[in-house]
Amino acid sequence: MNRIIMAGFGGQGILSMGQIMAYSAMKDGKEVSWLPSYGPEMRGGTANCMVVISDEQIASPVIPSPDILVIMNKPSLFKFIDKVKKGGNVFINSSLVDEKAERTDINALYIPANGLAHDLGTEKAANIYMLGVINKKCNLISKESIFAGIEYGFSAKPKLIDFNKKVYEEAYNKTV
Repeated sequence: MNRIIMAGFGGQGILSMGQIMAYSAMKDGKEVSWLPSYGPEMRGGTANCMVVISDEQIASPVIPSPDILVIMNKPSLFKFIDKVKKGGNVFINSSLVDEKAERTDINALYIPANGLAHDLGTEKAANIYMLGVINKKCNLISKESIFAGIEYGFSAKPKLIDFNKKVYEEAYNKTV
């Protein structure tokens, strides 16, 4: 079972990233849950979501201690870093977070997601870039299912589907 918390500002595509991940895992035949949470400010306010991916039935969508944490802004680092399980993976958007995780019992990876997405066309794709990095490191979901998830997530904006697939693939292939 993989328990994932994704957090950042509203407008960074946090909820979309979680939705795409959950939908994609479901396409792979996994049991999934997706639990969004956002502040009343919407764009610019806080946003986070919890995604659980499992081979077995999921008892609760609430994640007190994630295996995987995705941090897209500095306030989220301070809010969630202490909740990560020992040995957990933390993906930090170093384009917006200039602090380092002080914990030595986790695997912290610093990815300049905004900058790398900008180089590919727009910073707005930083969430999809991060999704590619996470999936490469954690091997959660098949590429075919991720692409189906991107198609699903961007069905209202079909012109963005191929671009986001390209961003995901670039991140996945670039990650060591």
